Amino acid sequence: MRFVWRLLRRAIFALLLFILVLLAPVAYVETMCRGEVVASDYVPILPPEHHRAEARAFLTYPEWHIVHAYDDYGRVIATGDPHDYAFLSGIAGFWTSLCALSEKSAAHGGFDTTTKQTIYTIGASFTLELALKAVYEETVGRIAAWLRGEDRSPLDDLSARQAADYAEFLQQIPWYRWDFEREIDALEQANSGSLRDRERRFALGVEYATKAAYARVIESAVASVGPDALRLRMIVTGADAATLGRLDGVEIIAERPEGIEIETPRYRVLTRLLQKMAGRGADFVEIAGNDDIMLTALSTGAEPDALFSFRRQGYGDMRHLIALPVPQLAQWLRANAGGPLKLEHIHDY
Repeated sequence: MRFVWRLLRRAIFALLLFILVLLAPVAYVETMCRGEVVASDYVPILPPEHHRAEARAFLTYPEWHIVHAYDDYGRVIATGDPHDYAFLSGIAGFWTSLCALSEKSAAHGGFDTTTKQTIYTIGASFTLELALKAVYEETVGRIAAWLRGEDRSPLDDLSARQAADYAEFLQQIPWYRWDFEREIDALEQANSGSLRDRERRFALGVEYATKAAYARVIESAVASVGPDALRLRMIVTGADAATLGRLDGVEIIAERPEGIEIETPRYRVLTRLLQKMAGRGADFVEIAGNDDIMLTALSTGAEPDALFSFRRQGYGDMRHLIALPVPQLAQWLRANAGGPLKLEHIHDY
């Protein structure tokens, strides 16, 4: 009985220690990443019902960091093995970028409690997922890859394609809508029966099955509160209504003294749409009631004006988080259409 009690105490202590380690980055962001609050004197043009909190332009990035991490992972395992991916670096990138963005958001409305709950939850989940994946891939996965030899197995290639497809899917659609059951079936069909394929089938099957179950829970929760808005409004000058109206997804709302009010899709589609608009001479006055925005760009070297920069795994270049006044966005897009910075994503609100 004394032995059982001792084991139980050790298990409780290990669990508490694990929870503390998982929550340590949250405590760091809360205590060490506070920016200076600055009151804004900007008067929005759009009516309040079409406003979105300006801080969201900065605080949408952490979710995209996870998307980028999946993309980096897919890139690494396209020619290498999962243990070649630096899992701890992926985790650190999430929390260090969040620290910089938490500081920046203070001058744009702040890091509100609801957003904190969302970001801290996905950050802890992402940390746990990559930590567990790292433990497995650095032990069992590495041994299986060593026993396989240099020749890749069918499921090595399939898992790389699945990772790349999943990352692309996440650029426009929430993760919980991904068909994990379909991917499990694909693993089963491509399984050659080799030791490596059986190991990949087991490891990825468990991962996908767990995510499928979690996705059903999240989808039900989202259905109860309703999805986020899929479109937003902005004020544009420099291009006439006919030019703007010919672009897919653009709806002309009104012509105002300050410019043309239009409605557009959000997320990945918006990034490409803003590029097209800037290329046709449009300038942006206000987006979703805001006069500041953030984008990510890629380059081979440093970017001194970036809020935060770090190296991408598998690509050999760097990602930069860059804040801009909305009226300067079109000019930036035109100036960098041919480099040296390559636009990756414009973060809406």
